[in-house]
Amino acid sequence: MTTSATEAVSTPAGEPDAPAEGKTFPYARTCPFTPPAEYAEMIDKDVSQVTLTGSGLRIWTVTGYQTIKTLLTDPRVSASRKHANFPFYFIAPPEYRTETSFIGYDGKEHSSTRRRAALTFTNRQVQRLRPRIEEIVDDHLDKLLALQPPADFHRVFSLAVPMTVICELLGIPQDQHDFFIKHGTALLGGHSSTEERQAAIVEVNAYVNDLIQLKRREPGEDLLSRAMADYAESGEEYTDRDLFNMVRLLMNGGHETTASQISLGTACLLENPDQLELLLNDPSLVKPAVEELVRYATIGDTAVPRVALEDIEIGGQVIRKGDGILCLGLAANRDPEVFPEPEKLDITRGSRKHLGFGHGVHHCIGADLARLELEIVWSKLFQRIPTLKLAKPFLEIPRKEGAVIYGLWGLPVTW
Repeated sequence: MTTSATEAVSTPAGEPDAPAEGKTFPYARTCPFTPPAEYAEMIDKDVSQVTLTGSGLRIWTVTGYQTIKTLLTDPRVSASRKHANFPFYFIAPPEYRTETSFIGYDGKEHSSTRRRAALTFTNRQVQRLRPRIEEIVDDHLDKLLALQPPADFHRVFSLAVPMTVICELLGIPQDQHDFFIKHGTALLGGHSSTEERQAAIVEVNAYVNDLIQLKRREPGEDLLSRAMADYAESGEEYTDRDLFNMVRLLMNGGHETTASQISLGTACLLENPDQLELLLNDPSLVKPAVEELVRYATIGDTAVPRVALEDIEIGGQVIRKGDGILCLGLAANRDPEVFPEPEKLDITRGSRKHLGFGHGVHHCIGADLARLELEIVWSKLFQRIPTLKLAKPFLEIPRKEGAVIYGLWGLPVTW
């Protein structure tokens, strides 16, 4: 998949070597599960340059599976949004650089902040949630079946299930679902304006600030209460801003990503009846099916941005200090050296080598929770609604091109 050179060649930022001259990144997918056509040349080069939509910034893209894994464990790259050339591919409001949590931290700051949330997301803790998640899935399947088809599966089910789960974990009242879904879409959607993104941050932070005061007065067993207690016990200094940045990150990461994966994965199974039949005939395939559908969809294709802290020689190029980098997971998850016949959906593959949850110290903190939710959803969905089908051709369903988290704007289904 990747090519290498015997000598590294440095391409100065701003010189046109990017594919699809005249186009700006990100590019639209050929179909919902196929890399953009422009990726072909980028995959051949492994490391190349593109011009970002909105900012016009020239940054590096990396497509090779091993090259990405190497970069994501290299201390010479930073996840901090504060760098001038951090590769936002939209006009980012100032708060996108300052209002962040451990996803945008490096080193000790990252590890100490992440640790506050990590105990909730260990596999052991997540498995304890299985009975409750099963109840939540069944409840929302009941609500779906109570509707007159066709119905928007994405709105009624895909968004609602992970939102209910993450609200319970964080101690957020369930009647606030619509508030967070609306603002999550504004923050991560591809159509949001700078003003809409900025307003969403301000409104969510104001809400979470009120929630923090409530938990301070009336602590519970939720993650937010435990994080405050942990800070108090450790004696470490912290601010309410640290807390609401963490909550906002977990809210968005805990529902928008899983919701997109539920809808895309469900559509993918409906579009591949042979694979759906395998799953129906052998329910034990659900775990490998989850891994394959996460690989195949790669909803976080453009969600792994970095900045070089030093000159880095890699993939036949020299990435200069201060240059922005995007690690393209969709390209890496199609590497034939790692995934034989990568364009084929094969739910028996079951490989966990994919980069659907990232890699390195910033590997998705909620990966085990997402896996469990997806496992339960696809274990129950087609058993309870065996006649489920799309209500319109899949390729006619609007997609979130250019969004931080790829997905569908809706999923009309009938049964």
